[in-house]
Amino acid sequence: MIGKKEWFKRRKYSGWGITPATWQGWLYTAIMISPLVALSFMQINGAVPVILIVWVVIFAVDLADIMIHLPEDERERQHEALAERNALWVILAVLATGIAFEVAQTAVRGKDILVDPVIIIAIIAGLIAKGATNWYLDRNN
Repeated sequence: MIGKKEWFKRRKYSGWGITPATWQGWLYTAIMISPLVALSFMQINGAVPVILIVWVVIFAVDLADIMIHLPEDERERQHEALAERNALWVILAVLATGIAFEVAQTAVRGKDILVDPVIIIAIIAGLIAKGATNWYLDRNN
């Protein structure tokens, strides 16, 4: 589309997605983000939110296209899978700790135990995703 895959590389150490690898990638990023920043500060009613949404959609589709077309070898894929697995374990540990903290906090106060349902839903969704993935891989391998 607008950006080229040669301008970017996969982000390995600071999250998910891509990062600029050349000056063209940095320029592309600045050009695509500048209108978002400018439009978000405008106080004009009407067309600005529509323009902002259209620009975000164009930017997101273009970034997705770049990410899909970036080359990736098997070793990178394995490293990414290990990093994703480790990130998931840390996220689950933090969520479980959050639940334990909420239960302990409400128990100490002598109130009914209240736990944020979003945390419970996140853990259950993760378990379902893992189970479904393992089931799929076992059946197809």
